[in-house]
Amino acid sequence: MQNRKRTQRTRLLFLLLCSAFCFGFAGVQQPSFAESKTGEKTESKSGQAENSRYEFRAEHDRNGIGKFYMGREIAHVMGHPAAIWLERPEREKEEKLSLLIKLLDLKPGMIVADIGAGSGVLTLQMAPLVAPGGKVIAVDIQKEMLVRLQNRLSRTGIKNVELHLGEANSPKLKPNSVDLVLMVDVYHEFEFPYEMILNISRALKPGGRIALVEYRMEDPRVPIKLLHKMSEKQSIKEMTQPAFSLKHVETIEKLPRQHLMIFMRK
Repeated sequence: MQNRKRTQRTRLLFLLLCSAFCFGFAGVQQPSFAESKTGEKTESKSGQAENSRYEFRAEHDRNGIGKFYMGREIAHVMGHPAAIWLERPEREKEEKLSLLIKLLDLKPGMIVADIGAGSGVLTLQMAPLVAPGGKVIAVDIQKEMLVRLQNRLSRTGIKNVELHLGEANSPKLKPNSVDLVLMVDVYHEFEFPYEMILNISRALKPGGRIALVEYRMEDPRVPIKLLHKMSEKQSIKEMTQPAFSLKHVETIEKLPRQHLMIFMRK
């Protein structure tokens, strides 16, 4: 009995610490990466474009990495130890994940890429809906997340999930191979957002969709740290740059805390 209580207390403490990462509980300090990559120089054309695309500031929000893109500071990545927070039972009530899945209008045979899949909370819900003939490609840059997802998959018997280790600037997907890309509360953490969306857009089939889900910055009642929110206006500005060949189709405001923004490849 004492061991069970100790385990419960440990889990509660860990959930509180994970929640502090995004929810901003008092007393939790985030490290500053202000000096990382500052002054980085390259003679290549791509490097010059990157340096002009991103700005680095020594003074910045402690929840960000000191790197700015189109006026927005990029947030710290949630590390793999926080997987238990992603899997918390309260998440369905807070975010209505089942409603999100319904709004995606998944069909058998679809190829779906879950970018920033983490431990696969949404991957596991989507996979049965695209069977038979379809699959979910679970992409993450943290190998530990994919290992955790693989362990969860082995307990479910789900076979139509492909685990994919991406990189900071690309999900490493084949061109013209994906019907739908889902990004839930992850885009604001991309270290190279321009390069990621450029590569993601190339992976979409013509007419393919991106479902971008981000906490609403416009709503002060959403209990999430500022850098972990995105406004609809900022999201559309970043996602519809000419190089991406994406158009904003609609924004669905049926989720309790998040925008669901749909973009289509032209």
